[in-house]
Amino acid sequence: MTSQLDPITVEVIKNSLIYASEEMGVALRNSAYSPNIKERLDHSCALFDRDARLIAQAEHIPVHLGSLPWGLLRTVEIIVRDTGAPEEGEMWVVNDPYISGTHLNDVTVIRPIFFRGALAGYAANKAHHTDVGGMVPGSMSAGAPDLFAEGLVVPPMRLVVHDRNVAATIALFRANSRTPDARSGDLRAQTAGNYTGERRFQELCERYGIETLRAAIDKVLDQSEMRMRSALGRMRQGTFESEDVLEDLDGSPSIRIALRLTLKNGSAHFDYGGTAPQLPFPMNAVYGVTLSGVYYALRAVTDAAIPMNEGCFRPVSVDVPEGSLLNPRRPAAVGGGNVETSTRNADVVLGALAQAAPDRVPAQSGGTMTNVMIGGTRADGTPWAFYETNGCGMGARPGMNGIDAIQCHMTNTLNTPIEAIERDYPLRVTRYEIVEGTGGDGRFKGGNGLVRALRLTQGSARVSLLSERHTVEPRGTGGGKNGACGRHTLVHADGTEESLPAKTTFEFEAEEMLEVQTPGGGGLGNVTSAKR
Repeated sequence: MTSQLDPITVEVIKNSLIYASEEMGVALRNSAYSPNIKERLDHSCALFDRDARLIAQAEHIPVHLGSLPWGLLRTVEIIVRDTGAPEEGEMWVVNDPYISGTHLNDVTVIRPIFFRGALAGYAANKAHHTDVGGMVPGSMSAGAPDLFAEGLVVPPMRLVVHDRNVAATIALFRANSRTPDARSGDLRAQTAGNYTGERRFQELCERYGIETLRAAIDKVLDQSEMRMRSALGRMRQGTFESEDVLEDLDGSPSIRIALRLTLKNGSAHFDYGGTAPQLPFPMNAVYGVTLSGVYYALRAVTDAAIPMNEGCFRPVSVDVPEGSLLNPRRPAAVGGGNVETSTRNADVVLGALAQAAPDRVPAQSGGTMTNVMIGGTRADGTPWAFYETNGCGMGARPGMNGIDAIQCHMTNTLNTPIEAIERDYPLRVTRYEIVEGTGGDGRFKGGNGLVRALRLTQGSARVSLLSERHTVEPRGTGGGKNGACGRHTLVHADGTEESLPAKTTFEFEAEEMLEVQTPGGGGLGNVTSAKR
């Protein structure tokens, strides 16, 4: 075995695992039913070893960076506690945020991988299901008072036994969704992704032998740890403070996230003491989501070429008070924490890192995913549900302007193509364009936000909006100007306009139009020396 563990073998195994996780995502996407997964790619895939250590994760959704490993470890602990051990031919499904680590829409499917009768690893993926029940279509209401109002809560349960789908589990998801066919179809797509990961992992076991594979994985994790420690050590050492705010339901900027970052001897400690207590509405972020914000910002500011695995974050510790906004107690509602609070946390972490590595951190980006959920019934009575996030302006970067209308920081999804929207939903896109002048001015300009207008063509619907930066502008840096705030407008059938809050739910009638405008990014550098 020792003679086989040369650097070339380690490198081949490392890259084979990475590409296997990417191939899992291709299989999932190609098999998916819902536009949110098939078109927007709102999913993430990863491989783990038999000890539930992350060994490879595809470059999919940043908010899943920390939550997928965190959730898999807790799910495996429950499986072992309740059944003794995972069994060959099984898959497990879970969406309980306090176990799986994000929010109810994100459904995690886990496949224990066996080789010659012994547990060798796990394939896992997480995908955003457009509707899992709850008080509003899309299952993300700004007004949900607790987890139970947000939708179906599924603890770890078997989705596949002896390589056959468990009909009762699929029926449970179907019975609790406004769009049952998409739910069962997307679950089958998730199983396809895991089968792909399993095949590739087993091929490596067969080719190199399980002992060589395990030794190579240990080496890869150690290399990632070494590279991360080196990158952290090259930053300015010391303690750095950063804070920012989320906007309350009434728009007031009153919800504080506070951070003390300590960089010392190649390690990073994040202390969130002083952060607001948990809230009675869904802006709370479970601990797995908080980890994701930390991990994303670190990878963005250090060395993106470091392989994403458990070794990357051995030098990182995160302390979040229990019962706070970023580590709530069950059953606090968490639907918006995964999308909006995660984004603000990334802003706060980047703000601290900017003090240690100012030449690597941009001005603030738009700072919101601008979540739009619409659902109702068509004229023939059939139900439907639509969900998407919208791009905003990226903050100006050191030496470069920001990018217009892009999904920033914690989301890495695409938009929903106009053709897909108008094919699958009773909606017509009447406007979709970049809004010039919304990016902050400066030596380097912030990216502009976008505007997307949707008209309901038939039936009736309910809209839920969940966004940020309608009151507090994205900050410029180094003399750069702030980006513009976002705004929502409802245009009634008679042409009158109504301004809408950032977080709201309302009834939507045929021929009415919803117009969503996203924030721009902050500028960088003194405006007097601005140049394009």
